[in-house]
Amino acid sequence: MRLVYRTAAVVTVVAALGVVAAGVVLTRNDPGEAAAAAPAPKADPVTVAATTAPPPSPSPVLPSPPPSPSVSALSTAMTDALDDPRVPELPGDQKKLRTFAGKPAKIRGSIKDQRSGVAFPRFAGDWDLASASPFASRQQLPKVKGSAYRGLLVSCPVPIEVQDDLKDTAFLAARWTLNHHPAGATLKWTSADLTTIDDRPAWVLGYDVTYTIKGDKRKSTAAIALVDVPAAKPALVFISIPDSQKKNYRDINTVMSKIKVL
Repeated sequence: MRLVYRTAAVVTVVAALGVVAAGVVLTRNDPGEAAAAAPAPKADPVTVAATTAPPPSPSPVLPSPPPSPSVSALSTAMTDALDDPRVPELPGDQKKLRTFAGKPAKIRGSIKDQRSGVAFPRFAGDWDLASASPFASRQQLPKVKGSAYRGLLVSCPVPIEVQDDLKDTAFLAARWTLNHHPAGATLKWTSADLTTIDDRPAWVLGYDVTYTIKGDKRKSTAAIALVDVPAAKPALVFISIPDSQKKNYRDINTVMSKIKVL
């Protein structure tokens, strides 16, 4: 009997060990009970700067070359005057009218030339009023023995073609005054002054005129003022005195310094 009990006990122990072993095996292979695997490390996000390619540089815009300054064609009158050997070109620099020696004539009022738009002295003494035609006003000195030429002071709207440049008009006006000197007269500039008369632009030109009378070389001293008055044409004041009446040269300064715009 003891042998039977011992055998049964051994069988019981072996069976119990088998159950325990099976439990251990089952426990190790159960995925629900397995230790959670360590999560894979997450990669840190990498910020990638957008490297946008720069836009292509625009082609440089080159400035257009400035237009060549237009040179206005000279008028026929100016072309003819510049070809006239009697009249040299005006000097490039400016020079005021010289002050002449002598005693100026007395003034007895003024000539108000409404047609030309200017006023200037009316002289007493040797100067007399004369018929204005073909001018707007005229004063003159007495006749000189042996000569048909004498001192002259006149005014009128400029009797030649008006140019775009007031200086050119003054140049042509001075050339025109040779018509009121003896034939063959030539001109030499002594002054050229751009000034203002009563706030109006004006050119005052001084010059000597040489000519021959009965074989003798003579000279007159002359000046013009060309004033850009509001009228359609500039006003011209012109005075010329021959060397035979040079005691009146100072009257040239008086006239040119006392012109007024009406």
